[in-house]
Amino acid sequence: MSDRIPDHTIFSPGAIAEQTRAHNQSLIDAALKAPDRWQRTPDDLRADRRKGIGPFTLQRESARAQTMIAEALGRQVAVRIIRPASGAETNPVRGAYLHIHGGGWMLGAADMQDELLEQTADRTGLVCLSVDYRLAPEHPYPAGPDDCETAAAWLGREIGNLAGGGRMFIGGESAGAHLAVVTLLRLRDRHGLTPFSGANLVCGAYDLALTPSMRAFETPLVLARRDTEAFIERFLQNSEDVGDPDISPIHADLAGLPPALFSCGTSDGLLDDTLFMCGRWSAAGNQTELSLWPGGPHAFQSMPTEMAAASNRQIDEFLAGLCE
Repeated sequence: MSDRIPDHTIFSPGAIAEQTRAHNQSLIDAALKAPDRWQRTPDDLRADRRKGIGPFTLQRESARAQTMIAEALGRQVAVRIIRPASGAETNPVRGAYLHIHGGGWMLGAADMQDELLEQTADRTGLVCLSVDYRLAPEHPYPAGPDDCETAAAWLGREIGNLAGGGRMFIGGESAGAHLAVVTLLRLRDRHGLTPFSGANLVCGAYDLALTPSMRAFETPLVLARRDTEAFIERFLQNSEDVGDPDISPIHADLAGLPPALFSCGTSDGLLDDTLFMCGRWSAAGNQTELSLWPGGPHAFQSMPTEMAAASNRQIDEFLAGLCE
């Protein structure tokens, strides 16, 4: 499912498995029957996610998770830490993975992907840390990026205590992938730091002016154009310049960034964001891998499908491979 230069046939309707097609239609049908999310409050939408209402699988909380306060750069933020289990696939601990959750900069929380992070920790031997960054609209830009920068700077200082040293990785899904790239750029440009050995970037939003595929995506399949515009409006409340690389990292100088795996489904309105950013990442002289999944909707890695399991396995293999 991974092509450095994708074959055009991967984008054809005929490449979509019947199981994926049926799953997508069920998501569309459910969205059409649901109340208009943008007539509801952020707290209402967050409560729905806590109950498992919506397209994403509700994950159980990890009994081995712990919370620490990361302090750096004169700021602090909570991080949720999940360590590899004893007897896991890969031992001993080989480093740390800083995860930044998605949710349009407005939804989600550090404790809502515990099962996936347990799986990653056990498969890779990495201590997984999820950033509990502040959410819009209560805390608009630059609050979320500031918190992620804080967590990354702290991890770079504390990696020895947390994981006995080893390599550091960063990543996330959707808005989390956006924040991961912004964090890499801030560390490099503001602090002269390039501590991460790899980046896992899943269906990220890298151009907040909207790429062509997002502008054209009207289908209510997880994330339509209207949803993306509403999330961005709540994240950016002060008419910031969307061409600023700190807001739209597609416009940044990407030289000197770590190897990255870009994953995206072909039925995701943010497909162009992945294709364009992957191309720019490679053109800047960085190692890239592109993984496209026929018919995959936005952030399908958090859904109960065979394709999600396969993509998550590939992500863990990517991270584990960079530890060797």
